[in-house]
Amino acid sequence: MCVTTQSDQQPSATTDLAQLLRPVVRESSVSEVAKRLLDHLTSGDIRPGTRLPAERQLAEALGVARSSVRGALSALDVLGIIEIRPGSGSYVREGTSEFLPRAINWGLMLGQRRTRDLVEVRTHMEAVSARLAAQRTSDADVVLLEEHLQHMRDAGGDAKAFIEADIAFHLETARIAGNTVLSDILHSIRALLQVWMERVSDIEGTVSGTLCEHDAILKAIRDRDPEGADRAMAEHMRMANERLSAAMEHAS
Repeated sequence: MCVTTQSDQQPSATTDLAQLLRPVVRESSVSEVAKRLLDHLTSGDIRPGTRLPAERQLAEALGVARSSVRGALSALDVLGIIEIRPGSGSYVREGTSEFLPRAINWGLMLGQRRTRDLVEVRTHMEAVSARLAAQRTSDADVVLLEEHLQHMRDAGGDAKAFIEADIAFHLETARIAGNTVLSDILHSIRALLQVWMERVSDIEGTVSGTLCEHDAILKAIRDRDPEGADRAMAEHMRMANERLSAAMEHAS
């Protein structure tokens, strides 16, 4: 197994990769796979444009399910560390060396405890975001939120489309809140949690519950009801966190 760029081979990277990709001990290994890949990408031997081995090869080398590899690659793609090109493979992005230390400091995929800490912070910040949005929204803003919610409804069984529309709804709410620091932080937290959010989509009742909860948030913002928006978002966060905890326990 080798790592190649689109134009040439990199023997040194291949040698390092063989040592790096020893089997992962734990079967529930999304975070372990992500950390192992990060170790490799920060070794200094990998150039932008390098293509990573295929999911199957990585899974076999690491001794894990392909779903664990897919989850780890998805997290790195969301954070802009790699680029997943359908039908082609996963490639290291430009600028990765500068971004990785910051991502690691944020606790990228460092396990369930850190994930729960992020969830706790997000819970309070999303409620503040909804409250401010209800105070500051315009009719045009409400229309945008309605469009994101409609996209969630239209997603049907397409989990990726549903999650993207869900994220767009929350980021739109943060934008309407009018606080750039709050918006930036929520954007970062949701990016780090996205790999877990994708797991939540498999839990029964997630789609119907999420739609109902977003309906309540939208109504409160449309009514310019800060208290109601705060309560609706807090309830959504409570239910979303229960679903996330169930997904995390299932992965254990």
